[in-house]
Amino acid sequence: MNKLNIAHEMTASLKWRDENMQQQKPIEDLDPFDIAVRQLEKAAKVIHLDSQALELLREPQQILQFRIPVRMDSGETKVFTGFRVHYNAARGPVKGGIRFHPEESLSTVKALAAWMTWKTAIVNIPLGGAKGGVICDPKKLSSGELERLSRAYVRAVGEFIGPEVDIPAPDVYTTPQIMAWMMDEYENIARKSSPGVITGKPIEIGGSLGRGDATARGGMYVLREAAKRKGMDLSKATVAIQGFGNAGQFAVKLVQELFGSKVVAVSDTSGGIYSEKGINFQDLLAHKKKTGSVVGFPGSKKITNEELLELKVDVLIPSAIENQLTEDNASKVRAKVILELANGPTTPEADEIFHKNGILLLPDFLANSGGVTVSYFEWTQNVSGYYWTEEEVYNKLDQKLTEATKQVLDSSEKLKVDPRTAAYTISVKRVADAMKLRGWY
Repeated sequence: MNKLNIAHEMTASLKWRDENMQQQKPIEDLDPFDIAVRQLEKAAKVIHLDSQALELLREPQQILQFRIPVRMDSGETKVFTGFRVHYNAARGPVKGGIRFHPEESLSTVKALAAWMTWKTAIVNIPLGGAKGGVICDPKKLSSGELERLSRAYVRAVGEFIGPEVDIPAPDVYTTPQIMAWMMDEYENIARKSSPGVITGKPIEIGGSLGRGDATARGGMYVLREAAKRKGMDLSKATVAIQGFGNAGQFAVKLVQELFGSKVVAVSDTSGGIYSEKGINFQDLLAHKKKTGSVVGFPGSKKITNEELLELKVDVLIPSAIENQLTEDNASKVRAKVILELANGPTTPEADEIFHKNGILLLPDFLANSGGVTVSYFEWTQNVSGYYWTEEEVYNKLDQKLTEATKQVLDSSEKLKVDPRTAAYTISVKRVADAMKLRGWY
């Protein structure tokens, strides 16, 4: 369990990509890693990527799968399955979150590790891509059980992570508190202070100012630059936001605060709401805290998730889960700009339809890269011992995301391809160049 397992030596019982079946499956049925590889291959053709480099990039460099025994409050021991994937470390230590989710899978973790590789490359920070996860339902665990699981996860991956090797962070259903437990466990193992091993920590123990809203705020900087290209006045724009988790909540807040846009629709797992007059963030947040859902918000009407995606708005912001915009509904989408704050919300077929229909889609690994960018800032502060103000963090984030967005949009226009493919061409080339210089091919 403590040995690093190379991807091509994993046991046959793991779910591997089946290229023959891929041609027979409709895209909606493909798992996330199938989609990630198809996106890579599309970009590889555009830039005529060396076949050896493509072969290296089709699979993760290393995969660890393990079992985690945890003593429950009842006294019984429950065994959980955990994962950690290093996709590519050519550009530096790998970086990626840890998800606690009942439907976590190796394929999802692999896809997210791949996207993190392209994400760190598109904003040009010296890190590679990784991801981790545990199959569990954290909502059914007590605080003590959650802490024991978090610490046990770190013991399982102790030789797999470190400030100069792999720097985890929070993701779905993991929190700054969980990161604090994980950092403490790692330091117990290493017998030294090591705040740079984990990002997304509480401020009091080395976290960075500006991390809380970084994903959505970075997306706003991307949206601002895209709106300039489209000649869109965001102060007069209407916005629909799918998802009201961390990224979605801050998206509702920031698109109003920064641009004065009107949010007319929001959804969560219980359903969606629509109000032509607009939805105030603070009022909606209070309603959500009181009732547990956005549904029933005063002055709004209930709509379905499908109806939200197909509303006639200026900006659509998917901030929920994968595969929401597909070949089946892409032609019905009437937004002018799509800002992907979620990971993998759009399938390759939908990408082509949006590009053909003149809808500007801002791809996930650009649009939601603000989180990993500020995590990089946190790691930089941890290893240097010098901490920045919130204003400094936001200014540096703005610079990174603005430059990256301009490069993607310029490349899209020059190559005459959709923005996702353009972003891939930039990221893949940067990673391939690093591998070439290292002598990997």
